[in-house]
Amino acid sequence: MAFKSFQDIIAWQKAREVNRLIYTATSESSFSRDFALRDQIRRASISIMANIAEGFGRSVASNKDFANFINIARASAFEVQSHLYVALDLGYLHQEVFGRIFELLNEICRMLHTLRKRLLE
Repeated sequence: MAFKSFQDIIAWQKAREVNRLIYTATSESSFSRDFALRDQIRRASISIMANIAEGFGRSVASNKDFANFINIARASAFEVQSHLYVALDLGYLHQEVFGRIFELLNEICRMLHTLRKRLLE
């Protein structure tokens, strides 16, 4: 791939934005006191960025290694989406915050799917 650093990967940049939104949302209201859900959604959100970066670091070994980490990052994005539903159902998030984060995660998933396919070509 033609990336000079993991920070050049747009999916990583968007995952960074998701992280910021997740940390903001989980620091407010009752969400901040639901330690289990708060910590789990934060960890899953961080995992998206971390796996993209780690996969990039392993791309020296092979594109297959990188693709594996991209797949893990994508799975973490789906995990965050699932946790967002719990937060919405419990009244921890407003619909517009839920929608904004959810759509960013959809974008990230599409980008990661495409990146993984290209790595395995």
